[in-house]
Amino acid sequence: MIQEKLKIFKFGGASVRDARSVANLASILNSYRDEKIIVVISAIDKTTRELAKLTGLYFNKQDYSSLFEKIIFKHQSIINELFVDKQSVKADFEKLASNLKLKLSQQASSNYDFEYDQIVVYGELFSTKIISAYLQQKGFSCRWIDIRNLIKTDSNYRNARVDWQTSRTLLAGLQIPDNELIITQGFIASNAQGLNTTLGIEGSDFTAAIIAYALNAEKVVVWKDVAGFYSSDPKMFDNVVKLDAVSFHEAVELAYYGAKIIHPKTIKPLQNKKIPLIVKSFKEPESSGTIVKNSTKNKSGLLPEVPVFITKNNQMLISIAPLDFSFIAEDNLSDIFALLARFRIKVNLMQNSAISFSICVDNLPERMNRLLPELQKNYKVLYNENLTLVTIRHYDSKIIEALTRGRKIFVQQKSRNTARFVVK
Repeated sequence: MIQEKLKIFKFGGASVRDARSVANLASILNSYRDEKIIVVISAIDKTTRELAKLTGLYFNKQDYSSLFEKIIFKHQSIINELFVDKQSVKADFEKLASNLKLKLSQQASSNYDFEYDQIVVYGELFSTKIISAYLQQKGFSCRWIDIRNLIKTDSNYRNARVDWQTSRTLLAGLQIPDNELIITQGFIASNAQGLNTTLGIEGSDFTAAIIAYALNAEKVVVWKDVAGFYSSDPKMFDNVVKLDAVSFHEAVELAYYGAKIIHPKTIKPLQNKKIPLIVKSFKEPESSGTIVKNSTKNKSGLLPEVPVFITKNNQMLISIAPLDFSFIAEDNLSDIFALLARFRIKVNLMQNSAISFSICVDNLPERMNRLLPELQKNYKVLYNENLTLVTIRHYDSKIIEALTRGRKIFVQQKSRNTARFVVK
């Protein structure tokens, strides 16, 4: 049964980057005072990246003190700017900061991913404590909850898989009174042992979808720095078209191909229960945004399918062939994919011929430097760097020509609705 009054709002790091942004968040929520809302909030802008760097220094036994102080000072500055009576919120923040400092004083384990998850969760804990206290100061009735007690996962640190049955049971016990905001964290969770886990990059969107799915919410609203889905990234291209409505199927396709607007894992739980997702701008909250729903039908029929193009830079194209010039067979592919899984490398595009297998992947040096030597033990390996993967949904010859003109094409693939090119 859909909880018609319950909405899930998600605010990302860019929407809470500083004191003015937090005040803007409160202004947006003020328009929904009479509604039942769970607010999912990310870490303050760039904090997760800073905590990841801090984890690396800690793990490698290097001096992290100046970076630690920088992170703490950034949050303290926001507190000083936002609050009249700082005593309570400062006490809560300093308790969290002390817990982080205590963690850093202990010897690291040999598992970097585990240490990462134990440290980066503090970004969301910091931001939500500050924002919850600020909303209370502004007269909101709100309650802070620790999402780690409600969303449970396995122990695949940095990209944990949700234990749906346990999480649904725990979330179902959450009491949500009318006219009360619940403030909680995105991205973070915990395993059966109560140890911190995280849901992968941009996992805060996924958190909102998990909660909506478990509680049968009416809708999810994701507040971004853009006013919805566009035919391409408006920060990179001119003359892009805003899409007023997108089907769940199309959103899954766009997310899979690398559209950054929504986390790829977010859409499916919402699609399963037909819970609409609305993407709105925190800069223009009155704008209608883009609705993602089960169908894009409206009174005039299906909305037009405009070409949508997605670019992924910093790509590496790797061509793999057996050393004895034999055919690429199933056992070779099994071996190659086992290595990709071992080093957590996502394949963005693949293509095979009789004697070679090519993959296009994000060029992450710390992973490529481990993968390539392993592949070279049994295969001839050639690769090209500094490439771009271009994906065009609902393509036509004009848009293909515009996006590939003057560029060297290494790989091209076309299906009925999608064209993909690896170019330099």
